[in-house]
Amino acid sequence: MAIEFQALAIIMWLAVIKLVQLAVWPLLRPHFGRFAYPVSFSASVLGLALLAWYLGTVHLPIQLALLPFAVLIAWHAHLGKYSRATLSENWRWDAVFIVLFVFLLECRYINPSASFAEKFMDHGFIASIMREPVVPPLDPWYAGGQLNVYYYYGSWIMGVLGLSSGVASRLVFNLGLPTVLALAGVNLYMVGHLLLDRFRWLPIVPLILPNPASIQLFILGNPLSKVAWDSTRVITDTINEYPLFSFTWGDLHAHVIGIFNQAFLIALLVFALTCWSRLSERARIVLIGIISLSLGAMPGINSWDVLLYGPITVLVALVVWLEHRHAPPGGRVSALHLLVVGPVLAIALYAPYYLSLASQGIKGVGLVAAPSDPVQFLLVHGFFLVIAYTACAGDLRRRPYLVAAALPFLLLGYVAAALAVIPLVVLAVRLIEQGTDRRPEDLLVLLGLAIALFCELVYLKDNMGDQYFRMNTVFKFYIAAWLLAGTGTFVMLGRTLNREGIRARLSSVPSRGRQAAAFAAVLILLASPFVAAGSFSHPHYTLDGLAFLDREHPGDAEAIRYLQSVPGTHVIAEAKGDDYSYAARVSSFTGMQAVVGWTFHQFMWRNDYGPIQERIADLQAIYEDPSRSVGLLQKYGVDYLYVGEFERQSYRVSLPTTGIEPVYDRGGVQIYRVTGA
Repeated sequence: MAIEFQALAIIMWLAVIKLVQLAVWPLLRPHFGRFAYPVSFSASVLGLALLAWYLGTVHLPIQLALLPFAVLIAWHAHLGKYSRATLSENWRWDAVFIVLFVFLLECRYINPSASFAEKFMDHGFIASIMREPVVPPLDPWYAGGQLNVYYYYGSWIMGVLGLSSGVASRLVFNLGLPTVLALAGVNLYMVGHLLLDRFRWLPIVPLILPNPASIQLFILGNPLSKVAWDSTRVITDTINEYPLFSFTWGDLHAHVIGIFNQAFLIALLVFALTCWSRLSERARIVLIGIISLSLGAMPGINSWDVLLYGPITVLVALVVWLEHRHAPPGGRVSALHLLVVGPVLAIALYAPYYLSLASQGIKGVGLVAAPSDPVQFLLVHGFFLVIAYTACAGDLRRRPYLVAAALPFLLLGYVAAALAVIPLVVLAVRLIEQGTDRRPEDLLVLLGLAIALFCELVYLKDNMGDQYFRMNTVFKFYIAAWLLAGTGTFVMLGRTLNREGIRARLSSVPSRGRQAAAFAAVLILLASPFVAAGSFSHPHYTLDGLAFLDREHPGDAEAIRYLQSVPGTHVIAEAKGDDYSYAARVSSFTGMQAVVGWTFHQFMWRNDYGPIQERIADLQAIYEDPSRSVGLLQKYGVDYLYVGEFERQSYRVSLPTTGIEPVYDRGGVQIYRVTGA
């Protein structure tokens, strides 16, 4: 794919994001003031996706969702709301978005391949949605099935942006993560502006911060690839990903897409905590609506998130109510509406999604009998714990008896939990004592530590087996713990740096020096992907996620391009294979439905191995028993039968002479159209 075409795709992608953001911004400005601009980034993307989702439920073209935004742009322009002055005063938000977008775009440009880990699944979801944007989307790995067995809404957001901008799924795959990082960065920069007078960029740092384990592994001389992978497998039999790894690893997966919405809700809740008393009645209504837009999207993007942020939203609403319950009435909208109406509205906005969801969900709650090794725990959370303990040092000197909160955990052998509970208790006491003067960052850190503590004591049961019994709990919840604790502790760090003595020393540096340092930091960030590229044996510079096919599987590459050009909804027969292998590549890259794809994934989603085993056996008969092939192809509604190198390796291929006709034969790949008996 030509670089000029890829550059045009980037421009079109960013143009759609900017169009919807500028359409929403003037609507929010009377209510959010200077924070309307950052809020409009994520709010507009979520709004576009939701409008498109409702269009998809009635099988209308989802591109129509752009129409209201275009009308708003024209109307606002007519009213003169896009003056040079009003736009120029917001350049910092755009700069944060662009710098983070370009940083991760460079990472994807160096390592773009959609060819390992769960990338086949991620691309398959997006390709299926973009081929046939209906609700619920079609499952590319289960002919006749829908994606209502999995939380697909993050892929829906990416597919909507792809269809709206005219960008192919192979490029959407590598534009999605830069967008997630950029949106998350804008949201956390907003937190910095809400809570800090200076160093407002600090809350962004946790998004691009390696964990302590990666520093240790790097110092020990490990190659960068080992540093990255091993730093996410620190706590035994779990996965402890952190944002920087997730972004650079490159899976456009549910838990990663959800990072921007987690950061968005954090920013909105901090806004509620700091600005509620100053908001007009209408502004409070709008804030509740946008919180509901974010919270309601969580089960669809990554259902694990709402298990945490649902209670967190209720807790913040309670805090806001407690702070303002004695204040003179400022209208009919109080914090009680945030507490009650917000969650109800969140459910109502996405009610059709919840009603159609057929996910197996969790199977109960268990107690952790084998807690984390404390050293391993520190290698994950150490940076934030150091800042938290430093911030709590004064409180501990005044109340040393609070350390006793760790004793029950120590006596029971939960040493890692004891490390987390001490600052947690200190912050809880501080929040209670501060009353209306409480600092939101203390609450953020408390919540992050509480999640880490929860994972030491309790896990949610799934079908990952006895050895990996808490893998998913740690995997999914640690991202939230990282974002909450990271944002809060770096706000604490910003307050420390802003103390009079330190501020005076920093202020002695000439403004040109500070500007030069900031410019150098941005250059280092943007240069770092190409420095890291030296760890790849053969970096391939492109944004085409499927370019690896031309190098490694040229026959499949040409055949897949042919199938991508075939319009409409179709079912294809291709070889079954193991998860995380080259199997299911045709359905993943065309968006067509396969008879069955990665089988263990389907078992996890559907929790019924009988039909999956039946499909596995039927696929073998399709390829090996000519007397049964056509009947079985018709059983699953197959339109095309694919025979490539992988199929010939998997089966002793023997096809019927009737009921199918060849439509493609190049590069060692044959494709047959099913015509029937």
